Amino acid sequence: MRISQKMAALGVAATAATAGAMVNAAPAYAALYGGQCGSGYGVVNLIDLPNLRGTVYLTYNSSTGKNCVVTIRENPGTATLMEAFVRRSGTSGWAKDSGNFTTYAGPVYVSAAGSCVDWGGTIGTATQTRTRTNCG
Repeated sequence: MRISQKMAALGVAATAATAGAMVNAAPAYAALYGGQCGSGYGVVNLIDLPNLRGTVYLTYNSSTGKNCVVTIRENPGTATLMEAFVRRSGTSGWAKDSGNFTTYAGPVYVSAAGSCVDWGGTIGTATQTRTRTNCG
């Protein structure tokens, strides 16, 4: 699924939730963000991993100034290597969750209000990273 389609699907889901309506969208995507970062976090960016493995979500909480990353499998199943990682751009240490998981890795958090972030995730042998994004 393309980034614009996923962001549109997230917008429809958020609008429906706000309006208290129930939306039956087809097809349903197992890797849609499900609030793993907690209350107050909204999706600001995402990376689709190759071969429909899943999606890495970058979220932000404007009240706390924290970013959160979670990597979610498209088709949960047997535990496999998964990672979620994030850092403030220009720093050396990553906040990272790495292990063999069935559904998702993370959440991991970093305070980065007014800064850019580097972030990404892994499922199996597929790793994707974005640098200096979502500045401010």
